[in-house]
Amino acid sequence: MARPALRALAVAGVLAFTLFPAYFMLVSALSEGPSSGTDALLPTSMTWENFRFVLAEAGFLRYLGNSLAVAGLTVVGSSVLALLAAVAVARFRFRLRTTVLVLVLTVQMVPLEALVIPLFLQVRDLQMLNSLLGLAAVYIALALPFAVWMLRGFAAAVPAEVEEAAYIDGCSWGRMFWSVLFPLVAPGLVATGVFSFITAWNEFILALTFMNQSDKYTVAVGLRQFFGQYTTDWSSVMAASTVITLPVMAFFLLVQRGLVAGLTQGAVK
Repeated sequence: MARPALRALAVAGVLAFTLFPAYFMLVSALSEGPSSGTDALLPTSMTWENFRFVLAEAGFLRYLGNSLAVAGLTVVGSSVLALLAAVAVARFRFRLRTTVLVLVLTVQMVPLEALVIPLFLQVRDLQMLNSLLGLAAVYIALALPFAVWMLRGFAAAVPAEVEEAAYIDGCSWGRMFWSVLFPLVAPGLVATGVFSFITAWNEFILALTFMNQSDKYTVAVGLRQFFGQYTTDWSSVMAASTVITLPVMAFFLLVQRGLVAGLTQGAVK
């Protein structure tokens, strides 16, 4: 009996340690005053005023819309391009095929700070500064290396005989891709989609660099307005952070089955 009790106690301790930041954030968001709640575990009084201020007066509804648009474009664009590229490097034989894979992996290792200036110059030359579409294009480029490398394993694990059987049954390449290959690599596509969504949702440096108009800010940049030179409105910061967290949680709950299946199949394959 002692061993199960110790195990349950250890699990409870890990859960408490993991969930404490979320609890502290929510308590601080519901506390009254600009700094109350950040120095106490239990608030003396609770209010929804901080959420009303963040959503109605601080412009976070607009920032949420901008971030959802950018994240949606990033997920769709990176998923489509990564799937096509992964099938190409997994199925087709062409010169410098290995070099392309190595370059894809190398790009993933480059620090983001080293890419800010060249990406800014490219976006400026394309006249896409202060554009949500331009920011989404940059995020798609950042998410592609990981997505291509991961999806390549799923595409390569599909036996070629499955595709040949589809051709014998009269399928064209497009029909085979959509009806045979796509369902088999879909779990990996979900996993890469989650990665792309989180990358676009949480990114701060590029969004701050490329956006000069406040109505084009994403949630990560919009959060900066609550930090002053001498004071910080911690209640608003925590309320805005809670609002930022909710779409990520909703997206994860929506795709969690596909995500678990994708990661599990990737490990087995």
